[in-house]
Amino acid sequence: MTRIARMLFAGLLACSAIAPAQAATRAWLDRDRIGVGETTTLNIETDQAGARMPGFAELVPDFVLSGHSSSRGTERVNGRSRPRVLFAVALQPRREGVVTVPELRVGNESTAPLALTVVPASTAPARAGRPVFIESEADTRSPWVQQSVGYTLRLYYATPLVSGQLDQPAPEGAALQRVGSDLQYSRELAGRRYTVVERRFVVVPERSGTLTIPGARFEGTGVGGFFDDMFGDGRRALQANGPPQILQVRAAPDAAPQPWLPLHGLELRYLATPQSLRVGEAATIDVELVADGASASQLPDMVLPAIDGAQVFPEPPQV
Repeated sequence: MTRIARMLFAGLLACSAIAPAQAATRAWLDRDRIGVGETTTLNIETDQAGARMPGFAELVPDFVLSGHSSSRGTERVNGRSRPRVLFAVALQPRREGVVTVPELRVGNESTAPLALTVVPASTAPARAGRPVFIESEADTRSPWVQQSVGYTLRLYYATPLVSGQLDQPAPEGAALQRVGSDLQYSRELAGRRYTVVERRFVVVPERSGTLTIPGARFEGTGVGGFFDDMFGDGRRALQANGPPQILQVRAAPDAAPQPWLPLHGLELRYLATPQSLRVGEAATIDVELVADGASASQLPDMVLPAIDGAQVFPEPPQV
């Protein structure tokens, strides 16, 4: 799991002048690679205030649909209010292979097609069959020092939960940051249907050597007929401990450039530049830095070169 940090740096001439935001509609999948029998959530976001839930008839031949939901609100962008409408639906593919989510019409716009890779059902974890258990994985076992490592935690439970608390202790010698929102989907293991809560983190090793990510802990209360020991009210306390993950962190190479920033990829580009200028009028320059494999705190400050005959006022970055 890699993380993409986007930073917008605005160099303003004399004062701020922001153009109205254009309409934008996009679609994305919570997970674009899943196993047979699992689900992924298709999210569609638009700033068209009057948009209605799109028709999903095009999805039926390839997917079983469930869990439709929608939300509406507003957000502030460059000091302006903008509608934000979000639609979501859970998709369970009917076959293996690469399955295409076609473009969908939303109001006056259409989403781009998406590709979903469906692989054969993976081997059940060793703890499958229990009412609740935890598994975890790291993107790499041998990261560089200060490299952002994706760390994924999954809680499996086979019965409804009344309450529960999932905790991931921070490792010694590394920074641990939770990213994004929890994902929830279903998966069949060892002939049993589990609900899976997937939580994602970024781990940044601060020194080379052996790094141990402690196992996660879960404590909660379940209901139903899956358990032998029941309280009088039909509830039972549940506990689960996840396995620790051991990483071997490599030191930075002797000839590494400074500042040291180990990445999967780095892009820098202008998003907007003025086509013409007038004396005394403001113009906006937007610069985007995309660092694949870094957290926001690791990114260096971007500095716009001096512009002859103009004053430059940088705005705080948007990450």
